[in-house]
Amino acid sequence: MVDRFLQNLDNVTIIDATGHILGRLASVVAKRLLNGEKIIIVNAEKAIISGKREAVFERYKQKRDIGSHRGPFFPRMPHLIVKRTVRGMLPYKQEKGKKALKNLRVYIGVPKELEGRKFEEIPEAKREVRYYVTLEELSRWLGAKF
Repeated sequence: MVDRFLQNLDNVTIIDATGHILGRLASVVAKRLLNGEKIIIVNAEKAIISGKREAVFERYKQKRDIGSHRGPFFPRMPHLIVKRTVRGMLPYKQEKGKKALKNLRVYIGVPKELEGRKFEEIPEAKREVRYYVTLEELSRWLGAKF
């Protein structure tokens, strides 16, 4: 099944998440989505979360363990963690937030349709950090299989 979003890439911004700090990336993307842009994020598993490894793992483990069998459910896969982070920065229960979230696609790796294209980087989201964890490491630790 081909995603209709990938068929018309004329006015779509493609962002490579490699080495970007997750929260900073999400805040810039959320603002752009509210302004009506269509955005694709690739290499979601290579985004980073700043902080010491044990602290980051503990924080995300607590988020995952909060829910019961009825929810709330916290994602384990890297692309869903990125999407959930962006969603948290949008008014997703209102109409404009729902519309904005529909204009976002997040992928693990680079889809075949996007290979060879120019990817945008967000300089505000790229910072030198001493301690960090990639989303790939975090997802595998949480139990994701991809």
